[in-house]
Amino acid sequence: MSAEKTLDRTPDVSRDSFWDIPAEKTLAGHDTHHAGTSSHGAETGSPDHGTEQTRTPNRDAEGAERTGTPDRRTEAAPGRRTEAGPPNHGTEISPPPNRSTERTGTPDHGTEAGPNRGTEWTGTSDHGTETGPSNRGTERTGTPDHGTETGTAHDTGKTGTETPGTEDDSAEAILNAIQEPDTSDASDASDPAELVLTRPGGLINLLWKNPGQADFGPRRFRLGPARERLETSGRAFLTGFNAMLAREVDRIDDLPEELRGFAYEGAGMACANLDILTITGGRRLRDLLNGQGMRYPHLIHMGTGWAYARLHMRPMWGIRSVHPLLRWLAFDGFGFHQGFFLTDRTVGRQRTAGLMDRTQRAIFDQGLGRMLWFHECAGVDDVVLRIAEFPAGRRADLWSGVGLAATYVGGASAADLEWMALAATEDGFRAHLAQGSAFGCASRLISGIVPDHTVAAAPALCGVEVDEAGGWTDTALIALGHNAHSGDHYQAWRAGIRKAWARRNRDS
Repeated sequence: MSAEKTLDRTPDVSRDSFWDIPAEKTLAGHDTHHAGTSSHGAETGSPDHGTEQTRTPNRDAEGAERTGTPDRRTEAAPGRRTEAGPPNHGTEISPPPNRSTERTGTPDHGTEAGPNRGTEWTGTSDHGTETGPSNRGTERTGTPDHGTETGTAHDTGKTGTETPGTEDDSAEAILNAIQEPDTSDASDASDPAELVLTRPGGLINLLWKNPGQADFGPRRFRLGPARERLETSGRAFLTGFNAMLAREVDRIDDLPEELRGFAYEGAGMACANLDILTITGGRRLRDLLNGQGMRYPHLIHMGTGWAYARLHMRPMWGIRSVHPLLRWLAFDGFGFHQGFFLTDRTVGRQRTAGLMDRTQRAIFDQGLGRMLWFHECAGVDDVVLRIAEFPAGRRADLWSGVGLAATYVGGASAADLEWMALAATEDGFRAHLAQGSAFGCASRLISGIVPDHTVAAAPALCGVEVDEAGGWTDTALIALGHNAHSGDHYQAWRAGIRKAWARRNRDS
């Protein structure tokens, strides 16, 4: 079978009746609070379980206070303060852990620990802690923070409003606040996820992203066989973002078909960034949704959530007249971003962003579940163990996000996905996993590009083929009527998909 298959489907009436809704047909006036995000320097991930590393002591700054991500099995000797080096990516990765492995609790970020599952690794410091200047003569090892958010730290619980264009927050100040350091080489033209683009000048140049930000190593994500696939999708996201800044968004279609959805997600982030900063009310985003990106509405709306997160806002402020129901996916993208860049806080300490209601937090957790698929490098054993660390009240939405990512992005075999479905059943959230997978199927069907990994994931996670699983989303949506627009409607949509799966499972 080819690496991907193109479906030349004639959309049915139900699909056209919904996806052809103009972007202007939505309700305005959603008052959304926004506040600064927490601990802008925190970007963490999970250790590389296949790499053996040792700590290098900081000989000239033994009084410096640091915290780290512990290993769950061995408690380290007191009084030793070290700083960690990056994972050794050239080291042979050890076999995956046995499924019967017992995994305990959330890491205590102030504790150093020993080897985890037979692998010795080192933690990094808690980036939310303010420390004094380091001694220039100190021997240190470490990895630069490629995704660092700069600006005022908001980890103290204070909230406020941020309105671009005011005297206190000029456009230039906001652009500087969301700029990430240039820590990677120029784009590699031979990379299928990258394009040679003309970098713009002026203030907009400050928004330019470097492909190296998708590297899992500096973020301490788990490394595994799916690393290349997942990092490639991340680079495609950044390529789409830069293509919009360079006004070359039409070049996105030069990317391989399977990667275009990620690029349009990045383009959606760029559009929302520019629309908020220039106070256009969402003009660029609407043009993208009604034009070249019309076959990727799910991904583009997720991308807007990234833009709000980078601007330290909550979604729904400043963008009007986008899709009436899919606009809630901005909270999905928001949750993915917070998990990706503030991993210690969001995954380790299991904290969510403030100023969100119950529905918004549920969609936030769906995005966080998508991020866990990347964080654990598509390792189903580790994904299951990671979800088990969260409270039961949050696990349903996390399973939903995992199902979406596993279906849309891929990276695991059908046998592993079937085992993950059994784990979700034991956890009591099998329907939520299937619901997320159905979303992934629908997103691929609308784009017209259904890769082999999506074809394989649908039976494993939904128990049916791609077309039928994607059809559940249409059926549940039509049942809501054409006026569906609220967060409650979005949650009812998801519930309708789960009911469709339950009926199908009962009948079979």
